[in-house]
Amino acid sequence: MTKPDRGPGKCAFLPWLLMGLGAFSNIIQGKTDNPWLAGLGLLAFNSFYISVVWSSFNPRRRDSRYPLIALGVLTAITFAIALGFGGNWFLFFPLLSLASGTVRALRGKKLALWLISLSGAAGYLAGWRDGDPSESFGIGYGTFLSGMVTATVLSLFDTIQELNATRQELARSAVEKERLRFSRDLHDLLGHTLSVVVVKAEAVRRLAPRNLDAALAQAADIEAVGRQALTEIREAVSGYREGSLSTELDRARSALEAAGIEPFVRQAGPPLSSQTGALLGWVVREGVTNTVRHSGATRCEIDVHADEERVRLTITDDGRGPVGTAAATARGLEGGTGLKGLTERLAAAGGTLHSGPDGRRGFRVRAELPVGAADMPDVEESPR
Repeated sequence: MTKPDRGPGKCAFLPWLLMGLGAFSNIIQGKTDNPWLAGLGLLAFNSFYISVVWSSFNPRRRDSRYPLIALGVLTAITFAIALGFGGNWFLFFPLLSLASGTVRALRGKKLALWLISLSGAAGYLAGWRDGDPSESFGIGYGTFLSGMVTATVLSLFDTIQELNATRQELARSAVEKERLRFSRDLHDLLGHTLSVVVVKAEAVRRLAPRNLDAALAQAADIEAVGRQALTEIREAVSGYREGSLSTELDRARSALEAAGIEPFVRQAGPPLSSQTGALLGWVVREGVTNTVRHSGATRCEIDVHADEERVRLTITDDGRGPVGTAAATARGLEGGTGLKGLTERLAAAGGTLHSGPDGRRGFRVRAELPVGAADMPDVEESPR
């Protein structure tokens, strides 16, 4: 039996050897001259026919020269026994053609030329040997048709297998990209949210002994941030989350103030598209989170400037903390995606992102995008 999704196998071509029963019957009945020689010829043909077919289906041999060499020997045997004994022995030409159709190296134009030559020679020799024009046409036509049908069927199943493999690879790729999307979004969401919660919790602890109302206001902010985080995580799981630049700027002010960092936010230019705003919102979120968590800064400036063609976002702090000096570059490589992941996302939308120390102190993140740029959700990211 053969598997429908894999096409016919090597055993499917063995029953066709029954076409040689007429020649075998003539040997048994003594109707063939030199029966021992005829028997050896029949045995040699069957042996090399099986060798050609089986090597053509063997993954280790089908792309080697062995099938072609075996086919060449089989061709010589076929011509020898057909010309030597005539009659039913010309039926071995269609079998030779069928074996030719299984050889991968002959697929395409080579096979067509070979089958035309073989069928023409078989038809001519059959008519010349036995003097029967109708038999000559039948042998020639059968020789061409058997090889061409065999090659077509096998090529069709090979194509089906390639399509199935491609479909499975696309499915695996889609799952991997969705996993990376979720990992990236979860990192950006939780990294920022937890940083804000920690900073505001510290503010509550500091303010509670001397200013209960201010402490309660900070506690209410923690509750609001937590509720918003739950909503954003649900949206990230479903794949429908889109950030907003204005929302992220408001959150950035709140997070910076709670951390004791003075925020300066400037925005100029025409309104941005939702996709561009979402991308820049991610940059604001990541940049401010790094500033709050690592910089030790007292001041942070966020500047958004858009013109007719491009929009530029710059986040600059005066941090002198452990990441504000020699290890400043680590801010962009930290965590699951961080600024490195954002660099890839902006590049997919035709933009750029650069980060690094700002002069002698502080840290700067600068993003630039075409106006109306769209985030590409299927951008390939390598795990970090």
